[in-house]
Amino acid sequence: MKILVIEDEPGLRDSIRDYFAESGNICETASEYETALQKINVYRYDCILLDITLPNGSGLDILEALKANHHPDGVLIISAKNSLDDRLRGLDLGADDYLTKPFHLSELKARVMAIVRRKSFNGNREIIFREITIDLLAKQVNVFGVSIKLTKKEYALLLYFVANKGKVISKNAIAEHLWGDEIDISDNFDFIYSHIKNLRKKLIEAGSGDYIQSTYGMGYKFRDH
Repeated sequence: MKILVIEDEPGLRDSIRDYFAESGNICETASEYETALQKINVYRYDCILLDITLPNGSGLDILEALKANHHPDGVLIISAKNSLDDRLRGLDLGADDYLTKPFHLSELKARVMAIVRRKSFNGNREIIFREITIDLLAKQVNVFGVSIKLTKKEYALLLYFVANKGKVISKNAIAEHLWGDEIDISDNFDFIYSHIKNLRKKLIEAGSGDYIQSTYGMGYKFRDH
C-alpha cells in the first residue's frame, strides 16, 4: 500500500510510518496543512490517515479539497476529537472511516486494509485473475494453486498491474507507486525494468500466461484478454 500520514504529533506520526513501512508499504508523512495539501494535489495514495487538528489549517479542509478534485484516495480520519459533530462532518465530506485516539496500531492497520480492499478490489480478501490468485492478507501469490516466491516490490508491482489491468501505466506512475516521492530525485528507470523482468519471468516459469506487455514510449500494460 501507499499511505500518507497527515499528523502533527511527531511521536505518533513516526510510529505509524515505521509500523507500515516495516510491512513493506510506502509510507509518506506531512506534519502541517500546507505540506499535506501539496502532497494530495501531486500524488495519489491508497489511503490517507488524516488528523483533523493541524498547524495552520484543518484536516477537514484537506478532505474537502481531496473530494472537490474527485481524487479516489481512501481517507481514514484519526483525531483526539470524539464529538459526534466532527465524526459526522468528516464522514459527510467523504471520509471512509474514523478512528479516535488513542488506538492500537494493529486496529489502525486493519481499518486501512479494509478501506483499500473496498476501494480497489470490492472488499475481497483474495484476488483471482485467471490462473493467478493473490491472497491480500497473507501477501501470497499462487499460480495454478502453487505458491511462487516474490519480493515485496514484485508483489506490489503485480497487485498494481492487476488492479489496473487493461490500462497503460507509465514508468513514472509505476516508480511513484513503488517508491513514493523519493523517486523525484532520479530519472533512471533501470530498476523498474529489472523488477518487471523478474516478475514476468517468475510468473511464466510457474505456468502463467505472459500478461505484462511493454507499450513503446508509454509504459506497460497488464493485458486482460
